[in-house]
Amino acid sequence: MPARPPLTRDRVLDAAIRVADRGGVAAITMRRVAQELGVEAMSLYHHVPNKDAILDGVVDAVFTAIDLPPDDPDWRTALRVRAASARTVLSRHTWALGLVDSRRTPGPATLRHHDAVLGVLRRAGFSLPMAAHAISLIDSYISGYVLQEASLPITTPEDVTDVAGALLADLPATEFPHLTEMITDHALRPGYDHTAEFGYGLDLILDGLEARRAQPNDSGRAGDPTPGLAPTRQ
Repeated sequence: MPARPPLTRDRVLDAAIRVADRGGVAAITMRRVAQELGVEAMSLYHHVPNKDAILDGVVDAVFTAIDLPPDDPDWRTALRVRAASARTVLSRHTWALGLVDSRRTPGPATLRHHDAVLGVLRRAGFSLPMAAHAISLIDSYISGYVLQEASLPITTPEDVTDVAGALLADLPATEFPHLTEMITDHALRPGYDHTAEFGYGLDLILDGLEARRAQPNDSGRAGDPTPGLAPTRQ
């Protein structure tokens, strides 16, 4: 029988991630993680002081798995690469969606990640407030999309055809003409790929950010009047 590998902090965190992948973040307890490793719970305390340290550690592990934005002169390309990686990683660990922004002691990978994204935006010429807004907007979109995607009853093009076709069969076209049109002329058209919606929505966000970046003296403050729509003085 091969010897059990020595217990380390990394092994504890890997086990905690496996536990969360099966049962959600609420399943992460010292006892459950110890069971996953085949050890006594007390042995974990030699490597992590408490459950909070495990939660901080798994969040940092998630950020470690997400690609940093590449060193690309096109800020949009860099953020697309990072967004696609974040979507992939968070789709594997959907329990992390409610955890990544809740920790008060971010680890080195978390700090490195946010600093890199901020650096892309600042080098592209975004003001500091606009860069902060951009990060919030993009990350909210990624998290929301991953959450929605995890809840959908479809994972393949065949699923789309089955679900949309069944809905269309029971849908009174005269009562719901716009839904009927969308299903018939969009969802059921050959070549439709529901997974492409992520990139389309991301590009809309990047287009909007580019438009704001091009405006001189844009402070990015919430509530600033839209250029050209400021109230006129009487």
